[in-house]
Amino acid sequence: MEKSFAVFGLGRFGGTLVKAFHDSGIEVIAVDKDEDKVKAYSDLATYAVRISQIDETTLNDMGVRNVNHAFVSFGDDLQASILTSLLLKDMGVPKVWTKSQNAHHTKVLEKIGVDRVIQPSHDVAKRIAKHIVSDKMIDFIELSDQYSIVEIEATPKIDGITLQKLNLRVRYGCTIVGIQRGAEFNISPPIDEIIHEGDTLIIIGRNEDIDRFEKEGM
Repeated sequence: MEKSFAVFGLGRFGGTLVKAFHDSGIEVIAVDKDEDKVKAYSDLATYAVRISQIDETTLNDMGVRNVNHAFVSFGDDLQASILTSLLLKDMGVPKVWTKSQNAHHTKVLEKIGVDRVIQPSHDVAKRIAKHIVSDKMIDFIELSDQYSIVEIEATPKIDGITLQKLNLRVRYGCTIVGIQRGAEFNISPPIDEIIHEGDTLIIIGRNEDIDRFEKEGM
């Protein structure tokens, strides 16, 4: 199923996400309270809208219930950030990621149940957009500017083959450090471990190497 996104707040982080989604050919709703920001991204977003107030009716009218993933990044407006995040979760948006400004903001966001609290830079926003549009990528943790740990769902292409045959370290320069199969989690699996379609592979490596494996090996 084709993914769709909504970005609330078109500052540096939110604007970078909108541009990255546009460059990837991904549908994105761009939302802000500032008319100038909305106009600036109107050509990049599938739908750009200015909102004067945040409530469930307004969000429904712009079709937010239909998006797979929402990002909330309202800068220093903590009230707008918290209220939007809460409404999106209550409306059943599958994933809500919210940019936090400080430790207190983070605690509130965690209590209302956002799926991820982020404090990213401009460059991190590009990487988030790049990873999140993937159908194979489940989650990722950025270790540094160059390295990440990612969760990737095993596809039919590698179903039934062993880690030794996959030879990930030699062929792609990254390493499978764990495999989750249902409730079972195998840490540091042996080379004769057989991969099954639907397994969650936990992989560590350089971002470009992981990207290459995802595109070529999966």
